[in-house]
Amino acid sequence: MIHSHATRPWVGIIANPVSARDIRRVVGHAGTLPLAERVNLLLRLMASLAACGIGEVRMMPDREGLRALLLRELAQRPDWRLPQLDWLPGTVTATVQDTFEAAKWMQQAGAAAIVVLGGDGTHRAVARHCGEVPIVGLSTGTNNAWPEMREPTVLGLALGLYASGRIPVEKALVWNKWLDIVITEADGTLRRDIALVDAAITGEQFIGARSIWSTGALSQLFLSFAEPQAVGLSAIGGLLQPVGRRENDGLQIIFGSGGCRLLAPVAPGVLSEVDIAHWQPLQHGVPQSTLLRQGVIAVDGERELSFNPTQRVIISLRERAFRSLDINACLHYAAQAQLLRHGA
Repeated sequence: MIHSHATRPWVGIIANPVSARDIRRVVGHAGTLPLAERVNLLLRLMASLAACGIGEVRMMPDREGLRALLLRELAQRPDWRLPQLDWLPGTVTATVQDTFEAAKWMQQAGAAAIVVLGGDGTHRAVARHCGEVPIVGLSTGTNNAWPEMREPTVLGLALGLYASGRIPVEKALVWNKWLDIVITEADGTLRRDIALVDAAITGEQFIGARSIWSTGALSQLFLSFAEPQAVGLSAIGGLLQPVGRRENDGLQIIFGSGGCRLLAPVAPGVLSEVDIAHWQPLQHGVPQSTLLRQGVIAVDGERELSFNPTQRVIISLRERAFRSLDINACLHYAAQAQLLRHGA
C-alpha cells in the first residue's frame, strides 16, 4: 500500500547537540563530534530531502549553538535548494524533556517521520513518545548500537522517497524491539522506562557518573539484540551468542564464575574480560526479575535507575515496539521500481 498525506508531507528533526561527550570518549581516546560537523550532517540530509520533493522540515531548537550555526550556514548559501526550515514552539530547557516534548509534538502534528541525530539515549527518548511515526536514526553517539551508522545523503534519499509517498509502508518500515523496565514501589506505584538495546544490572549503590564502561560490578545483562560488530555492553552478547535486531527473542546473561570468560569491546578503545556464568534467550513478553535486591540499572550504557530492597524490578522484551525506516529496503525498492530514472 502506498501511503499518502492529506497535506504536504514534512519531516521532523530532533538533533542532540551534545551527544558523544560522555566520559567513555575520554577513557577510550575517542573523538567528539563538533557542532560544525553536526550542521554538515544536517545540510547533507536536507539536500537529499529537497531533491525528493520534501518542502519542509521542522526541527527542535536548542541552547548549545546548533540552531545558530545552522541558520548562519543557510544564510551564507541562499542559492541552496533545501526544504523550508521551521522551529518547534516552546521553551528550551536543555534537558531530555526537550526531546520528549519535541517527539510528542511531531507525532501529534503528523510528521511523515522523525530524524534523530544523537546517540542511543536520544533515540530511546524519541522512541518512547513517537507513537506510530517512524524513526530515522542518524547516529552520533559513543557506542552507536542503535541505529546503524549511515551517510546522511543516502539516508535522506531513502527518507525523501518514503515521505513523498513513493515507497509503500510495508516495503519501507520495519519493527524494532525494546526492553520494558518496570520498578514497583512499596506502595504499588510504578516507574517505567525502556532500553532500545541493553539493560545492565549492577551492584553499585549510587548512579554517580552516568556512562558505564567498567564491567566489574555487572550482575545481569538483558539485550533486545546483540551483534558481534557492536561496541558497548551489547558486544558482550554479540560475541557470546549473536541475536539479530530483526530476529525473534533477545538474550539474557548472568555474570560470575562457572561458565566462560569473554573479551569484548565495552566502550571505544576499552576491551574488558568478563566472567559469564550463564546465558539464555530472552523471549517476548516473559517477565524477568533481578538477582540483586539493591543496585543500579544502566539503560543503553547510561546509569539511569536505582532500586532498593523495598522495590521490585521486572524486565521484559517487547518485539513490535516501534517502527523505523529500513534504508536498504527503501533504496532496493527505488532501484527495482526505477523511481530515480529519468528519460529512456
